[in-house]
This record gives sequence, C-alpha cells and structure tokens, in this order.
Amino acid sequence: MSAATTTTTAGAAAVPPAAAPPRAARKVPPRVWIGGGVLALFVLAAVVGPLLRPYDAVATDLPNRLLAPGERTDAGDVAWLGTDQMGRDLLANLLAGSRISLLVACATILVGGAAGLLVGLVSGYFGGWPDTIASRVGDIQLAFPSILLAIVLAGVLGPSVTNIVITLAITRWVIFARVARASAMATRRLGFVDSARVLGAGHLRIMVRHVLPSCWQPLLVAATVQVGLVMVAEASLSFLGLGVPVDTASWGATVSVGRDYLGSAWWISTMPAAALALVVTAVGVIGDGFRDVSDPRSQI
Repeated sequence: MSAATTTTTAGAAAVPPAAAPPRAARKVPPRVWIGGGVLALFVLAAVVGPLLRPYDAVATDLPNRLLAPGERTDAGDVAWLGTDQMGRDLLANLLAGSRISLLVACATILVGGAAGLLVGLVSGYFGGWPDTIASRVGDIQLAFPSILLAIVLAGVLGPSVTNIVITLAITRWVIFARVARASAMATRRLGFVDSARVLGAGHLRIMVRHVLPSCWQPLLVAATVQVGLVMVAEASLSFLGLGVPVDTASWGATVSVGRDYLGSAWWISTMPAAALALVVTAVGVIGDGFRDVSDPRSQI
C-alpha cells in the first residue's frame, strides 16, 4: 500500500461520522384541526348558547307547533331550526342540550377516570391479590354490555343529571383502570423506580412521584376517546326516558319525542341527531389524532 493511500485512509478515519439529523416533530394531521374547530364551536354553543338564543328550551307554545325551519312565529321571530309538537324552539333546545351533554361527558370522565386511575395504579404497582381482585371485577363487568348495565343502573337510581353521571362513571371506570394498570406494571420495574426504592422511598411516594406520571398520557388518550362514547350513552338513556328529567333539554329526549313525526316534521329528530353525530365524529377524530401523535411506534 502506498504512502498516499495510507495517509488518505488515516485522514478519513480521523474524521468523525456526521451526526444523524434530528427527527422532525410529527405534524398534527389537518383532520385533527377540523375536528378541534367543530368541538370548539360545540363548547362555545354550550357556554354562551342561552345568550345567543334567550328562549326557554322547554317552554311550550302550542300556537306555533310544528313550524318548519325558517318559518316565523306569531310574534314575528324566526324559528331557524323549527319547532316541535309542543311549540318548543329547536335551536334553543339544541343549545341547552349541548350544555347537558358537555356537563355529563366531562363529569363522567372526571369521576370514572379518577376511580379507574386509583384502582389501576394500586393493582398495577402492588400486583398480587389487589391486582387479582381488581382484574376479576373488571372482567365480570366487561362481560356485560355497558349500555345494558347503564340501563339497569339508571332504572334503579332514577332520572337526574347526577344519577346519569354516577351511572356512566360506573360503566367506564374499568377502561381507565386497565390503562393505568398497564402503565403502572410497565413502570414499576424500571431502573429509576428501583433506585428510589433502594434509597428508602415509600410506596406512596414512588407511586405519586415516579409511577403516576407515566399514566397521564395514555389516560388522556383514553379520556378523549371516551368523551364521544359517553355522549352517545347519555343520549341513548335519555332517548329511553332514563336519562335527564323531562323538564331538562336533552338531545336524546328530543330525538325520542320526534320519532312519531318523522313523516311530517322530520326536523325534530334530525337536528339533534345530526348535531350529536357531528360532535361525536369530531371527538373521535381528535382522539385518533392524539393517539397517533403520542404513540412512539407511529413516529418511526
């Protein structure tokens, strides 16, 4: 081998390899922004809806019953979405029902998520008999369709907003418990957890400071997906007369009272059903996008 070749080879070996370019951050899909916009409009309607349409959502007005969308009432006001068989303004009913749906969904996720997080964190961290009991109870509950369990519980507790939140939280806690359990089991044997245990940290401190942070991200993904399912469940129970009281606006109850008028007044059931489908689809799109962005395997 010549000297020139040796020099060239040595020089090439002395040059450090170029560092790999940093991986670009995963962009949020456009569909997520569209779904977020729809959901933002829904939340805005729930918050300030009664200010935009200051009518009693359940007040009857028989002279103006079954008005088609866009027709005027005897007072000269425009019924933009029409009225039902009792003369109730559907737009005001839709805005008030959105507030009930949002309240029930958020309260159910908070109550059911907190209960599931506690059970899943304890069972996943300790294992043994706490994990066995929690897992068997969850298996038994999942053996029954959630909607049938909700119907039974709602029938026992009676129609009210508080009872519907309790009912749906009981049917949803197991989902959050299993997500938290899986995250706790994957984290409890990692090196930093063992180091904290060796240094004398107690179980409560380890769970709160080291294991709990690993549960937040999958729980947020699960909560985003469950929001739409909870809204559908609340509307289903209200459709059957087991949800909110009859003097409270609800999308499911409005769909129920309009099913006898589908041939002559299609808008009574169509408007709240379309709003529910649109919002649930938007929440599902946001949940899928959030899952894709937060999943490391989808970023390879």
